[in-house]
Amino acid sequence: MHLGQQNDPLPPTYSPAEIAEALDCSEWWVKEQARRRRIPFIRSGSGYRFTRSHVEEIFHILEERPGQVNAPAIPATSTRRRTVVPFDAPAVQLRARRPRRARNTA
Repeated sequence: MHLGQQNDPLPPTYSPAEIAEALDCSEWWVKEQARRRRIPFIRSGSGYRFTRSHVEEIFHILEERPGQVNAPAIPATSTRRRTVVPFDAPAVQLRARRPRRARNTA
């Protein structure tokens, strides 16, 4: 049996723009989540594509129910930790580095 026959049609796929419209978000956000492997997708020659089962899984990933702990289903994009400095801490004097051309003369 060949793929293009009428007896066995392929499932429809959806573009990031269509998914963004369904989720009421930007197309960029959908592409970014797919790029970071946070949502399921198919990578085709025309970019990211989504099947109905992918869309259902995306809705499940983003779903929040009453009584759940407020933990994001999708982790924050920034993984750097901020250092908390007390307000009354003394200021540190910064020093400029010597230019690279001045460091390389030996």
